[in-house]
Amino acid sequence: MNESHRLAEASRPADDIPSTERGTSLKVGQGRPFRRYVVSYAFALMGFFMLFGAVGGILLPNQVQGIEFDKFFTGADHGADLHQLSDLKAQVEAGSVTPSADQQRLLAILDRFESARAQSLSYVQAAAVFVAMFIQPITGVLSDRTRSPWGRRAPWIVGGAVLGTLLLVGLRYSPTIAYMAVFWALSQLLLNVSSVPLTATVADRVDARRIGMASAISGLCSMLGAAVGAVGAGLAFDTLGLDAYYPFALAFVVLATLFVLISRDRSSMELTTAPMEWTDTFRSFVIPLRDSDFRWVWFAKIVMMFGYSISILYSIYMLQSYVHPALSPSEATKIAPLLQVAALPCMLVAMVVVGRWSDRIGRRKPFVFWTSVLMATSMLIPLIWATVSALFIQAVIAGIALGGYVVVDQALFIDVIEDKKTAGRDLGMASMAGNLGQGIGPIIGGQVVALAGGYRAVWVVAAVVVLAAAAAIIPVKRAR
Repeated sequence: MNESHRLAEASRPADDIPSTERGTSLKVGQGRPFRRYVVSYAFALMGFFMLFGAVGGILLPNQVQGIEFDKFFTGADHGADLHQLSDLKAQVEAGSVTPSADQQRLLAILDRFESARAQSLSYVQAAAVFVAMFIQPITGVLSDRTRSPWGRRAPWIVGGAVLGTLLLVGLRYSPTIAYMAVFWALSQLLLNVSSVPLTATVADRVDARRIGMASAISGLCSMLGAAVGAVGAGLAFDTLGLDAYYPFALAFVVLATLFVLISRDRSSMELTTAPMEWTDTFRSFVIPLRDSDFRWVWFAKIVMMFGYSISILYSIYMLQSYVHPALSPSEATKIAPLLQVAALPCMLVAMVVVGRWSDRIGRRKPFVFWTSVLMATSMLIPLIWATVSALFIQAVIAGIALGGYVVVDQALFIDVIEDKKTAGRDLGMASMAGNLGQGIGPIIGGQVVALAGGYRAVWVVAAVVVLAAAAAIIPVKRAR
């Protein structure tokens, strides 16, 4: 190559960076292609998390509650008012009211109903989390090797979005908890088939100098999308009921498709890939767990997310049955999303402050330890003060703790990885730890509510478990 050609290549704008591998993506770094990619990617990702915020936070709990209500309150009892029954229960427990024989019968049904809805919601959510956890690495590997005129990721992004949202029709009309668990798990599977390749496009297509910006946008869109979805579903449920599934499902399909069309990737038909041995691939995931430091950090993340997931799973139900005065189902549906909204600004501030502070002093362990302690402390507030205000205060403090934790926890994982050449695999295992905790949490949480006969014990278990996350960081040696 002559000198003039080298100078021309060096001066080539970052929005037209050639790839050295046939069938892979062009990278964008500035100009209109970069802006087009970032905007379309941000909206697609927000659509995904809006859907999950709406379904997981609002629609599923209400649908489970409806199915369980019809099962327990039958015949003449079908007109029972949950709000009035919850108020009656509180008055009886306070000793201010002596219930009649019929009221005692209804309160006994209410207790069984509350335990059943908590357990059922936990089963539906846990089944979906476990399915998503295992499909994510498989989808990543398969999309890496896909040949299509639209690039490696596009068929998975659009196909998963369309098929996953179609399964939400089955979820909306599910007559039993078992049907709900099946349809939500299958829908999660396919929606993750869409989201994993979507997020992989950042590594494929964004110039290294802009990765930080794209990652920040990813984090912001995920949190903002979940909050907007929950608030939107809370407002829509009064008028649309369970038909509120449809606008959020349609929005994600449209935004995912627009991303593929607006920021079109180049063909991967000429992609060359080496033969893959699935057995060796799956075996390699166990390798990082042989290291004690990695095991401690991995365990800490499992129990941290386990405790946090228990504390947020039953927000709608706690607003109806735990706080005093209790809210009606309609009021709880509208107030529950505002807990996320209240926590969001504090979470974002904590991410920025803790991330920069940790980088400046070069330490991770103290931040992971103290954010875990702060999270556990927040759970004592509604334990000793069962009011709506206490739930808001807990949500804000937990948001600060989680925001600081997620930033430094990722850095701590990177610090303890022995072989940085396998960082992708090892960080995939780190993500699996979070999913595993979120999968186990609902199962245990449902059993706690059933055994304890209420939600107070949930806060105790969550606080103890999160303290275990703090303790697990202490033995880590290859990090400060």
